Amino acid sequence: MARTLDRTLGFKDLALIVVGTVIGSGIFIVPAVVLRQVGGALGPALMIWLVAGLLSLLGALTYGEMGAAKPEAGGLYAYIRDAFGPLPAFLYGWTTFFVISTGSVAALSVAFSAYLGQLIPLSPLAAKAVAVTMIVVIATVNIRGTRQGSNVQNWSTAIKVFAIIVMSILLVSFGGGLGGEAKLWPEVVAPGLFSSLGLAMIGVLWAYEGWQYVTFSAGEARDPQRTFPRAIVAGTALLILLYLAANIGYVAALGGAAMDSERIASDAVAVLFGPVAGQVVAVVILLSIFSAANGLTLTSPRLYFSMARDGVFFRRLAEVHPRFRTPAFAIGAGSVWSAVLAASGTFEQLLTYVVFSGWIFYGLGALSIFVFRRRDPGAVRPFRVPAYPLTPALFVAAAAAIVLNAMITQPARAAVGLAVVLAGVPAYMVWQSRPERQPHLAE
Repeated sequence: MARTLDRTLGFKDLALIVVGTVIGSGIFIVPAVVLRQVGGALGPALMIWLVAGLLSLLGALTYGEMGAAKPEAGGLYAYIRDAFGPLPAFLYGWTTFFVISTGSVAALSVAFSAYLGQLIPLSPLAAKAVAVTMIVVIATVNIRGTRQGSNVQNWSTAIKVFAIIVMSILLVSFGGGLGGEAKLWPEVVAPGLFSSLGLAMIGVLWAYEGWQYVTFSAGEARDPQRTFPRAIVAGTALLILLYLAANIGYVAALGGAAMDSERIASDAVAVLFGPVAGQVVAVVILLSIFSAANGLTLTSPRLYFSMARDGVFFRRLAEVHPRFRTPAFAIGAGSVWSAVLAASGTFEQLLTYVVFSGWIFYGLGALSIFVFRRRDPGAVRPFRVPAYPLTPALFVAAAAAIVLNAMITQPARAAVGLAVVLAGVPAYMVWQSRPERQPHLAE
């Protein structure tokens, strides 16, 4: 059985994976929450979206160097493994498989059925069937070929990016909210504003979360030393521009009422162009959710594949399908678990408790660059992160702040989340002790 994956992904494919995996339903809802937290002032809200985007860009630049130097399947998992050892890398993969990635796919599938329910009435049973069906369709596409999964990602992402751009232009062109109704800056800068900014920042950083998934697919990138760093940086930069444009458009259409909207994108379009146009936004959101779930399914199984090659996960997940040249068993296993979570509804609590812990590993991934630079200072690095060591240090600091904030403000949830992560320790010991365990094989 073949154990290597074909390099079929180019710059465009990788960049659109970044964008498509991040943009789900958040940008169509979260801006109203941020506006409420800053008292409806557009200036501070835009500043938060910009700063959070720049922090994500710091991470993208850091991972760009490592992805170019170590272009293998598993990405972030491999960085942590090679810098800090197999146990923390396994715990990241364990948590990603059982909660973070599969739970995110489950959440997206349930959100898909909920938005579809706005257009077509669905019973509770039918809604679950739709959610599971979406997961099955996406899994089938990606099992049958990396190129097929990437084509779906490219087209679905391109359409939703185009839709966001057009929507933003129309809202700014025809809306009057920026002319007088909207507040640009607070009239009085109260001490509470700074704590509100910090709270809003955490939420916006979650909205940017997902750009790191493209690292899992570095082992399938063509000319990765050149294409990978350019793609992860370009994709993250495009996200910043799209998010800023959408926020300005919403406020242009709704003015001060934007912060009171529960579905800010649909409300903004409907108030200017009528309820039918608002339903069109629901269709765009459906496509956006589908694209995000496809991006996760296209990338995350490469992490499970890499773990299995290291002998610390189910052996069948290390196999490459002889015909389709994909990690078919890894894709299937993750998708089956996502379907179980979606059908049972257990993903909601799991994600709430555990998703913050992902930032522990994102920070570790960025810290890896210091280990690699110190361990092998003369190594060939096709791409070097600008302003080293400040760039990765700032990203690590941001990741630490997110984790500490969760532990301070929600200690019970943080404790449960960390317990789920640490539950992987005995599982790791079991896999380590298996006599048939096989060593890591390089791409």
